[in-house]
Amino acid sequence: MQIVSENRCFGGIQGVYKHNSKSCGGEMTFGLFLPEEAKEGPVPVLWYLSGLTCTHENAMVKAGAQQWAAEQGIALCFPDTSPRGEGVADDEAYDLGKGAGFYVNATQDPWAPHFQMWDYVAQELPDVITDQFAIDPDRQAITGHSMGGQGALTLAMGLKGRFRSVSAFSPICHPTQSDWGRKQLSAYLGTDESAWAPHDASLLMREVGFDGEILIDVGTDDQFWDLLKIGAMADAMSERRQAGQLRLQSGYDHSYFFVSSFIEEHVAFHAEALWR
Repeated sequence: MQIVSENRCFGGIQGVYKHNSKSCGGEMTFGLFLPEEAKEGPVPVLWYLSGLTCTHENAMVKAGAQQWAAEQGIALCFPDTSPRGEGVADDEAYDLGKGAGFYVNATQDPWAPHFQMWDYVAQELPDVITDQFAIDPDRQAITGHSMGGQGALTLAMGLKGRFRSVSAFSPICHPTQSDWGRKQLSAYLGTDESAWAPHDASLLMREVGFDGEILIDVGTDDQFWDLLKIGAMADAMSERRQAGQLRLQSGYDHSYFFVSSFIEEHVAFHAEALWR
């Protein structure tokens, strides 16, 4: 593993690291914030999955989460959103290919050789950080924004018992019925829509739910409201009587100004579950 950078941050260390990924067949980069408490022993970790066009850096720099994670004594992990580098398939559109992995294991060409993002985030990267850093594998939580919110919700419901809590900012809630979803799922997974269901948070909510509380925030002025399908998640949570909150925040849009406005509450929400 290569250290790209390590900077003192709110008493801890914000690092950026590169490693060779077997899942994605090439070099991957991730950010990891370790609070001061990590000097004394393993600490809980909150995963942050970013959205379309992002790298590991967007949330690491823009969300402002380190201050609140330091106060709570928890680590933050910022994976990339897709494989990158020479030989990795891409598309001219911003919402397919590099920067748009959708946290799935692709089965279709030309994506399958590298786009194994579910395995990368679910297994490989957790193994890396718990092996190399003072991370407690039994205390994990997950959050994400937009496409990353979709990933956070589907990973939390798909990996029973892994995460103590889950939250999301403006998640893509029903990708099997949205243009932000049908295009990508058909490209990565093929035309058999039964293969798409494990990556649709609204369908998963109806089928399995989450064993814990969920927190979802969405801005009422989100410019991608119609693509997110928030109503489908609200209906699914109601039908299942899922414990949690789905909050509409007046006047906020889809940007990191929105994320940074509520990240303190999300970190506190996860810290309560992680230290319970």
